[in-house]
Amino acid sequence: MEMSSQHANAPYYFVPGPSKWPVLGGTTLLLTMIGASAWVNGMAWGSYLNFAGIILTLVVLYKWFGDAIAESEGGKYSARIDVSFRWSMSWFIFSEVMFFAAFFGALFYARTISMPWLADLDHKVLWPDFAANWGNVGPAGTVEAFKTMGPFPIPTINTALLLTSGVTLTIAHHALREGHRAKTAFWLFATVLLGAVFMGFQAYEYMHAYSELNLKLTSGIYGSTFFMLTGFHGFHVTMGAIMLSVVLYRVMKGHFTPEHHFAFEGAAWYWHFVDVVWLGLYVVVYWL
Repeated sequence: MEMSSQHANAPYYFVPGPSKWPVLGGTTLLLTMIGASAWVNGMAWGSYLNFAGIILTLVVLYKWFGDAIAESEGGKYSARIDVSFRWSMSWFIFSEVMFFAAFFGALFYARTISMPWLADLDHKVLWPDFAANWGNVGPAGTVEAFKTMGPFPIPTINTALLLTSGVTLTIAHHALREGHRAKTAFWLFATVLLGAVFMGFQAYEYMHAYSELNLKLTSGIYGSTFFMLTGFHGFHVTMGAIMLSVVLYRVMKGHFTPEHHFAFEGAAWYWHFVDVVWLGLYVVVYWL
């Protein structure tokens, strides 16, 4: 989704030739998911396949982005392509909204519908010591006892980091529109750095959950929804940081103008979307 500069001699609507990158990208993502699935199920080889898939995916993205940048800098993207990119990014973000809505919906159903309904049943149907509370560990011996994750201190720090990153990214965007390349690069780098620090704290939180709270992916429905929501959000933060890093490189190379910089805008839309999702997570997962 690259749109850096508009050229008077651009074709009416550029249609790229056949590309191997979509197929290769899908294949590497499949390998990544197979490896991750095997890993969480205790298969040692899964970790190697997962990391190999991640590396191969990054290589594919590097080559794919390179082709798109070359097309953009070669004057092949007209204003009509820019409109297509904007619609494509909008629909992509909408699909991501639906993706997270499914997991938020699962959490809502479990907490506000399923749990009260089970509480009305005769406990003999379930198990004698059933308690209708969020974080239920199930029958004795089924799920190891664990503690739930609170909002302090790491989740609150991470919230401040992401909100600050949204501000720095907006400052970078205004600087770009004013033609200040150095200022744009500085604030864009600050945004990427804040995202990296966020992921560092997220990794520390996971280690804290496993080692001190005994909270794992297998810790009942609480553990599964907690790690699915926060884990997928962390993945999206990582992808957003990669996108912004590519944009930072292009800013430093002078690929953008104040009038034409959709690659920047598209990455910014995505990053702000990730910020909004985190605010929902912070309230629903950590506070409620």
